[in-house]
Amino acid sequence: MADPFDLLILGSGSTAFAAAIKASELGARVAMVERRMLGGTCANRGCLPSKNLIEAARIVHEASHPRYAGLAPTDIPVDFAALIAQKDGVVREYRAKKYASVADGLTDLELIDRDAMFADPHTVLVGDRHVMGDRVLLATGSRPTIPLIPGLDTVPYLTSDLLDADEAGRLTELPASLIVLGGGYVAVELAQMFSRLGSRVTMIARSGLLSGYEPDLGRTLGEVFVAEGIDVLSGARVERVSGDERGIALAVELPGAGRIVRAERLLVATGRTPNTETLGLDRAGVTLDDGFVVVDAELRTSQPHVWAAGDVIGRQHGSQMATPVGARQGRIVADNAFADAKRRFDGTVIPRAIFTDPPIAVVGETEAQVRARHYPAVATTTPLAYVPRAGAVHKTTGFVKFIASSIDERVLGVHVIGESAPEIIHEAAMAMHFKATLADFIDLIHVYPTMSEALKIGAQAFSRDVTKLSCCAE
Repeated sequence: MADPFDLLILGSGSTAFAAAIKASELGARVAMVERRMLGGTCANRGCLPSKNLIEAARIVHEASHPRYAGLAPTDIPVDFAALIAQKDGVVREYRAKKYASVADGLTDLELIDRDAMFADPHTVLVGDRHVMGDRVLLATGSRPTIPLIPGLDTVPYLTSDLLDADEAGRLTELPASLIVLGGGYVAVELAQMFSRLGSRVTMIARSGLLSGYEPDLGRTLGEVFVAEGIDVLSGARVERVSGDERGIALAVELPGAGRIVRAERLLVATGRTPNTETLGLDRAGVTLDDGFVVVDAELRTSQPHVWAAGDVIGRQHGSQMATPVGARQGRIVADNAFADAKRRFDGTVIPRAIFTDPPIAVVGETEAQVRARHYPAVATTTPLAYVPRAGAVHKTTGFVKFIASSIDERVLGVHVIGESAPEIIHEAAMAMHFKATLADFIDLIHVYPTMSEALKIGAQAFSRDVTKLSCCAE
């Protein structure tokens, strides 16, 4: 006899919990099935542990590379095992407080720790147990993509799972040398982190760094990486991989030449793949497209009682593979499933960040995206050297780029690389949410000196010579 639940959720990350909390508020009885660790990717092997270690690496780097005359450089010894242990402690504490205790506080929530596979559109098989849901949410997230490269399946390699605190695949020893395969946001964050902690890092990217972003973001970051001693090989195609526990070798085809790249360890960071192939979704009657669950704007699948949200829907309806995006979608699903709210997901304004140094943050469209839809627009790029705060703290590397409508000056996109970019991007996102124009950015009085003034100065650059501004950008 199947156990009936009002909502059956597959997954236990931010998407799943947002849906479970809202559904419980609406009186639903909820089951949540997780095949790995409670909390999903972000808490266990993604956002939280990576940002913990990235900050530690920044401290090490800044100690040995002081920005101020009069401060002597010093080397901070890195006890990698201890560093990893404190990271694991942070992850476990966060998981206990933000996931386990929250689950305990939901009286009508049952957690089920096993693999799940659909037996029919309303029922999943979990071990020997049949679990039934009147409504179902697919929130199983994604995992690192493993490219089809000859020899890769015969050698040991790392993925972002190396950040995990409690599962196989975690890394406990700092490699002397590391090859990072990939050029996306995960690849650049981890490459710089390992380099700053003491590994000799080589990046191998099929195109340039951060393909799909504003091109100057990747170019600027690449220049920083080279200055820090990271070897960046762009336009590279990996022909084969060989090696064992003692070392890895990649045969790489570069423009005009071939090269063998060697290192102690290999980190594969070539994208994300949705976790859908083991769910038996054909038995649920749910349509997939290249592994991603197909949904409408209300996040409903081809089955009226089944919804999907988070990484498993990819970029549909402007979605992004990001923790807060999944959380928003999870709440939308619960509202639609139990309150018939008919809420639609709108991905037009989603700020996102890359936690390199200098960090990167963007919101809205790139210039190429605006041009591709033949929309009349103008763009300008302003170096951070013109921002007083950046000069005051000796962090002038970077720029702010605005794209705005040439019809009404409404801001269409903001792209920043530089100090505090992930913090200041929210001003741009809020402004775009309310259809702000360049004049709105200019008219707002900013605290002086702050990095947020970059937005005001960047907007002024369309109509003024910002090299001739006095303080406070007026």
